[in-house]
Amino acid sequence: MSSALVVGYDPQAIPGVDGEALRAALDAELARFGEHGIDAAMTLIVFDESAASTLVASLTRQPWDVVVVGGGIRKAEPLLPLFEQIVNLIRRHAPQAAIAFNTSGGDSVEAAQRWL
Repeated sequence: MSSALVVGYDPQAIPGVDGEALRAALDAELARFGEHGIDAAMTLIVFDESAASTLVASLTRQPWDVVVVGGGIRKAEPLLPLFEQIVNLIRRHAPQAAIAFNTSGGDSVEAAQRWL
């Protein structure tokens, strides 16, 4: 079975956003991976000193086939340093994994499938 790790920004850390509703949508997308025969996990991070250690723990938990980086991290200009850190941590700690990018929380499965 193929495996995918989805890395996203923790919706609880986004001011002015209904974090619970966004988290429910992310969980629904994660469930879709199973419907496509893909073993998947999600790691939600915030832009603070815990980001690197949280991501490294997830990246090294198992050998992932693909890591999907969410648009919430890539599209927000203030998060550019976090995005760069994430890409470099993936290269370092999961070099066997392809890196994919979704356009929203609702197309992570399709982003992963492009590389599986």
